[in-house]
Amino acid sequence: MKAKRGFTLVEILIVVVILGILAAIVVPQFTQASTEAKTNSLCSNLQSMRSQIELFKVQHNDRAPGSALLDGSTGTVNTDFLAQMTETTDIDGNPSGSKARDAANGFIYGPYLERIPQNPFNNLDTLGAAGTTDGSVGWGYDTATGEIHAADGGTTAGGTAHVDL
Repeated sequence: MKAKRGFTLVEILIVVVILGILAAIVVPQFTQASTEAKTNSLCSNLQSMRSQIELFKVQHNDRAPGSALLDGSTGTVNTDFLAQMTETTDIDGNPSGSKARDAANGFIYGPYLERIPQNPFNNLDTLGAAGTTDGSVGWGYDTATGEIHAADGGTTAGGTAHVDL
């Protein structure tokens, strides 16, 4: 008579318990890695926008994007900033309405950004006033100084507020 070979119920339960313990150890590591990746993405987006805002200011006589246009008209911070950063502009910051350079009409600067990046913590790409931290917009922006910060109200794993990055 041939003996039956296989795993007993106890052996299978021991393996399941061991796998459960390993999962309980590994899953929080992935959660932390995800948050860390979002923080790194946030810092990268801020660095890119800040460098492009500075370039805009250098090329436009120290005027920050989103400030009043030459003709005195102002839209919302979001509208003016978006137009000035994603389209070509003239020396006074007036957007051309196109990404193409139009040297004959003086639209030789920019575009500085392809689009406004999303804040990875609230998935918003909109701008609000400086100091905004309630998560209603992706970024807080000061049109007078050109300073931009994250407006999602979150903090890093180390306890630093996103607004301070």
